[in-house]
Amino acid sequence: MAIFEFKLPDLGEGVMEGELVKWHVKAGDSVKEDQVLAEVMTDKATVTVPAPKAGRVVKTHGNEGDMAKVHQLLVTLEVEGAAPAQAGGHSEASAPAAAPVAGGHVGGAPASASKVLATPVTRRMAREHGLDLASIAGTGPQGRVTKADVVAALEGGEKNVVAAPAEQKARPAAPAVSSGAADERVPLRGLRKKIAEKMVRSKFTAPHFAFVEEVDATELVALRARLNAQLAAAGENIKLNYLPFIIKATVAALKKFPHLNANFDEASQELVVRGEFNIGMAAATPDGLTVAVVKSADRLTLAELARETARLGAAARDRKLKMEELTGGTFTISSLGQSGGLFATPIINHPEVGILGVHRLKKRPAVVGDQVVVRDMMNLSLSCDHRVIDGSVAADFTYEIIKYLEKPDLLFLAMA
Repeated sequence: MAIFEFKLPDLGEGVMEGELVKWHVKAGDSVKEDQVLAEVMTDKATVTVPAPKAGRVVKTHGNEGDMAKVHQLLVTLEVEGAAPAQAGGHSEASAPAAAPVAGGHVGGAPASASKVLATPVTRRMAREHGLDLASIAGTGPQGRVTKADVVAALEGGEKNVVAAPAEQKARPAAPAVSSGAADERVPLRGLRKKIAEKMVRSKFTAPHFAFVEEVDATELVALRARLNAQLAAAGENIKLNYLPFIIKATVAALKKFPHLNANFDEASQELVVRGEFNIGMAAATPDGLTVAVVKSADRLTLAELARETARLGAAARDRKLKMEELTGGTFTISSLGQSGGLFATPIINHPEVGILGVHRLKKRPAVVGDQVVVRDMMNLSLSCDHRVIDGSVAADFTYEIIKYLEKPDLLFLAMA
């Protein structure tokens, strides 16, 4: 028998660390090759880590809720035969030194750096130069250490760091909350923790504003009913809900207002206007809200959009979304259907610059001409990053969407 040290492999897309969400094995367990050892959550997705070979688990390194770094020791296995090479996705010469998940070092960066807010690129840059991120004063939101901060530290320390605006400095630590005997403490872990981190980053980075308007969806309701009847008559096993129409209307509006189909690059302070229309759809799951991305939404028919949104929604609920289905979004739509309420102000899916909230569709009295009639009404709410999107643009963009939803026949003229 031989000891085999398995290190956390590359997680893709430049991701350098992830949270240990769940262990599937414990010391003493026998495992087969490709058996799931653990679930690790990155900023992008939850991934399962399979065993590289069969053996017996000698020790697992790290507790659920800890941060694990790529190429860090994850599991010690006892395997048959002579001692094999260590596994971790890189050769021994190029991989950082292995260390326990909690309380260890990776490469030249001390463990204290794991709690510092910084992007994977910034962490890698600091590690390559042997810098402790915890010793660098961050000038980004919530004290985030930026690439510029690392460069300043390399070139001579604090005197080269440009002071951040007061509202972007780290907020003071919140006081501890006491609890009583009947209370329960539920730690933020897994997807819930990632949602919390992303929402704080978005809300305290992008100055949000919201625009709300109502939509007379009576003609849309009638068109959907007719198309579903035609699909049923043709023997199609798909039924249109309202999301495909809303996606199509949004894409048509994004083509007219391309600065909303964009990401904001914090490092370079540039608006990256995207050439593709990859629409994120916020999906509720047992673990919390996640955003699956409908790629090239402008190229899909209404029926294809219905199938794709249904597939992504099911995959999200079953925790089977792939990394590429969670990344690359250019604009997000948040729709809770009949649970959508009158209106809300959704938080932007950073680094995007806008998010559309779709709210409950119901019959309400409306004034048409000089008469009060019953119509199918709903509200739309648009949240935008005021650094790059002005209120007038947001209003015009919203009214462009409304135009296509109130006169849905126009969608067929706008489709590529």
